[in-house]
Amino acid sequence: MTTFFRVIALFCVGALLAMTTANPTRVVFFGDSITQAGVNPGGYIDRLKSLLPANQYELIGAGIGGNKIYDLYLRMDDDVLAKKPDVVVVWVGVNDVWHKASSGTGTDADKFVRFYEAVVKKLQAANARVVLCTPAAIGEKTDMSNQQDGDLNQYSQLIRDIAKKNNLPLVDLRKAFLDYNLKHNPDNKEKGILTTDRVHLNDAGNQFVAEQMQKVLATLK
Repeated sequence: MTTFFRVIALFCVGALLAMTTANPTRVVFFGDSITQAGVNPGGYIDRLKSLLPANQYELIGAGIGGNKIYDLYLRMDDDVLAKKPDVVVVWVGVNDVWHKASSGTGTDADKFVRFYEAVVKKLQAANARVVLCTPAAIGEKTDMSNQQDGDLNQYSQLIRDIAKKNNLPLVDLRKAFLDYNLKHNPDNKEKGILTTDRVHLNDAGNQFVAEQMQKVLATLK
């Protein structure tokens, strides 16, 4: 290779590296209180920063406590699309199930699917790549005796079906949490393994979710 072509090759490599550094993949995490807390020190989004190349990703939280799927749809323009994301990670569903029992304001399954698919379509219309997540837990007992296990399994399957229908990446946190608890919760405790209160993440839970997210996000590069 002549000196001229070496210089051209080095210039091209340098330009590509500069482009990568200047234009990191912007990832918005869209969800409820679990995601709202995820940006805090030690939260799953904060921990993801150490699991992904810092110059290749920009991680942004867009979580609000108590949100259900229709809340995400209603605030999507201001809280997500305005940030011009490359990737949007949608993690919702716990409140759609949990609030049925706690306050009678959950989301019926058919409405859940319609709003969820509307969220996906609107994100895709904005040229964002979409990653779906199943709701992880409302109680960590492994014998399916948590009050909302039946509904949580149903809604998780609805999300899996939407992911399959639309050929979207899926972080199946419901399955991952169940598998983890089967190995690490021999006393069938309802909390304290990956959660503080049956729903929100403790240190181990934040690390575990960050690792599950990293596996999928790394495949999008």
